Amino acid sequence: MIGAPVHPETSPLDVADDALDDDVPRDLSARPVGSDRVFVGVTRGVGVLVFVIVTAIGLFLGLQSAPTFAHYGFSFLTESRWLPSQDIIGIASVALGTVQVAIIALVLAIPLALGTALFITDWSPEKWRAGLTSAVDLMAAVPGIVFGLWVLLLVQPHATHVTHWISKHFGWIPFLEVHTDVDYPIWNQAPGYPSYAGSAAIAAIAVAAMIFPMATSVMREVFAQAPAGEKEAALALGGTRWAVVRNVVLPFGKSGIIGGSMLALGRALGETISVVLVINQAFELKIRALESGTSTISALIATGYKEASPAQLSALLTAGFLLFVVTLVVNTLAAGVVARARSGAVSEL
Repeated sequence: MIGAPVHPETSPLDVADDALDDDVPRDLSARPVGSDRVFVGVTRGVGVLVFVIVTAIGLFLGLQSAPTFAHYGFSFLTESRWLPSQDIIGIASVALGTVQVAIIALVLAIPLALGTALFITDWSPEKWRAGLTSAVDLMAAVPGIVFGLWVLLLVQPHATHVTHWISKHFGWIPFLEVHTDVDYPIWNQAPGYPSYAGSAAIAAIAVAAMIFPMATSVMREVFAQAPAGEKEAALALGGTRWAVVRNVVLPFGKSGIIGGSMLALGRALGETISVVLVINQAFELKIRALESGTSTISALIATGYKEASPAQLSALLTAGFLLFVVTLVVNTLAAGVVARARSGAVSEL
């Protein structure tokens, strides 16, 4: 027999154990190397730069608004008139108009965004999904001036008939009431109902078209992460497609709906050019959203910035500072809700 003799008391398992004892574990390091280190550094630098820029904007607006608060005090928030020549300035009316336009835009855009996101993820054929997703995402690249001109020239003459019908049948609701002496359509230079043109409701149509792609994209991403096993189990038990969506997809994507709506709200609060093109600017504290005449904070800044005196410029920057703070808070809360949905934390509830 050729080979080294094996001690009769030594088993193959003992030999294997001796070999394992001689192995030395490899050192593991979580530190990035090479391209990973460059990527981490660039990403971290961009994040720090964004934070510095946002902080600098907030500090600049806060410092510029100090003279306005020192001069007008709390009345700057409660005064509805904007009469710089008489030293009467306040943002109560434009703040109310900003909220009205944003809320109506959400009412119009969110149901449409929810239905579109559900159709893309659960009803559309597989070969259509990439094209539909790209079409919705491309809408976000359309400039606001295009939506503003579209509403002003094409939508408004017909939309005033709708708002007139709503006011006529539901005017007993204060929000939908319209006080006007002209209650008939004019078809020559300004077709439609002139007393209903340029209202917060008409401007909200343009804003809704702009926030729709953002809300749809956020909801679609969350809906696409719904657990496939639960969806297939519901279908195997005889559930319809709508039953699967109602019992699996919507509960899972609830935070995505909330986060997408809040992100859309942050965008709607700061929309400028499309609102400026549509509204008939008026500084009046009114809750009648269907009636002509309103304004928003961003529209006020856009129209008054060029010819503003130093005191008026400080007041405009103060209004911008308040809008900046509100938008920052809304977007921060929305980002937290969406991040929690993407992490899968909501699926554990």
